[in-house]
Amino acid sequence: MRSPFLDEIRRDMRLRGYAIKTEKTYLHWILRYIYFINRRHPAEAGPNEVRAFLTHLAADRRVSINT
Repeated sequence: MRSPFLDEIRRDMRLRGYAIKTEKTYLHWILRYIYFINRRHPAEAGPNEVRAFLTHLAADRRVSINT
């Protein structure tokens, strides 16, 4: 199922001339964040959810801070 939200982000990145690989990477992380916040729209989340997601990535998933 396609998401209008992700389609809009994809369209914006294409207009800005992002590389396809960059687009795919950004969409991947956005989708992971959406699932992390229980499939809510990111506009419904706040700084606490972002902080929790980044902490989860760094502490639990051992994702590089530069990611």
